[in-house]
Amino acid sequence: MKMSEAGEYPFFSSTQLHHMLNIERKRTERSKKPFLLLLLDISKLITTEQENENLLIIKNTLNASLRETDIIGWYKNYHSIGIIFTEIQEVPDNFTDIIIHKIYNRLNRQLDPDLIKNISISFHLFPEPCGNMALDEPFNIFLYPDLTRKSIGKKIPLGVKKVIDLAGSATALLLFAPLFIAIALAVKLTSPGPVFFKQERVGLNGKIFPFLKFRSMKTNCDSKEHQDYIKKYINDQKNCATEPGVFKLTNDSRITKVGSFIRKTSLDELPQFINVLKGDMSLVGPRPPIPYECELYDIWHRRRLLSCKPGITGLWQVTGRSRTTFDEMVRLDLKYIREWSLFLDLKIILMTPKAVVGGDGAM
Repeated sequence: MKMSEAGEYPFFSSTQLHHMLNIERKRTERSKKPFLLLLLDISKLITTEQENENLLIIKNTLNASLRETDIIGWYKNYHSIGIIFTEIQEVPDNFTDIIIHKIYNRLNRQLDPDLIKNISISFHLFPEPCGNMALDEPFNIFLYPDLTRKSIGKKIPLGVKKVIDLAGSATALLLFAPLFIAIALAVKLTSPGPVFFKQERVGLNGKIFPFLKFRSMKTNCDSKEHQDYIKKYINDQKNCATEPGVFKLTNDSRITKVGSFIRKTSLDELPQFINVLKGDMSLVGPRPPIPYECELYDIWHRRRLLSCKPGITGLWQVTGRSRTTFDEMVRLDLKYIREWSLFLDLKIILMTPKAVVGGDGAM
């Protein structure tokens, strides 16, 4: 840790600041009190890695804007400074404008106005506004630099995982081609409508993608019944573990006869290999949620959507999905993300056939 030369606040390195940012996210998950990350891009003012006079002035000026609980340091070494304004009690509409205006005014009193023009300020609120959880936009990745750092550290294993996904999905599509044709004909001949069911799902870092399955329901069905079911499942943690068919309604009159069979055998999920081949999904990963499901998420639930592509199968699916609560399901997804390795993927893939035969592997 490096101390600011003329201030009482510690000035953290980028590694330390990213770690503190991770801690503050977890603190907010529990306290529900948001925090603000303010970033100052000063790369145009710094030409070397030596702290020059302007950098010292900027540090001292920022210190004057901090509370004792706020955190300051390099967000990106010798490029951008990050300030974490912790545990904000209330966030008025003009809160960020007030903060930015205060910082600009103080910098204007200390620096040449021409230099001020070279400083770019941005702000990022955690948790992200509800608009993001309605998934009009992906997650704000600026709030998760520690996850990006971890991904860089696993660059080679993740590259191997991508190759396995491409090779595995292409092979599966070739091997199951006759079965694809048979199911497509059965769906088409027994129920009017398209062969495939396309649905928006949430992928890596909140990105929406078109999710493919063989259609198992009648066309033009209202999703409200399923939305109510999902809401009950997520909110009723005590009782849902005893109710089979997680995320799937049983005895649903909208399901066709062919649809009932391909659902029970998980054959409706075969088109997801196309999603894997396109790069939207992986062979192994967390279950891809529906956008209206995400709107019900608690703050900590959102972590299951970060830094990992959703998968056709996963740790939750092979460990008895019909006997877990929603919170337990999320914890299994987070455990997979935290402990991920190529060996773990292989283990889950080998466990999947048994889960599918037992009826617990279908999404």
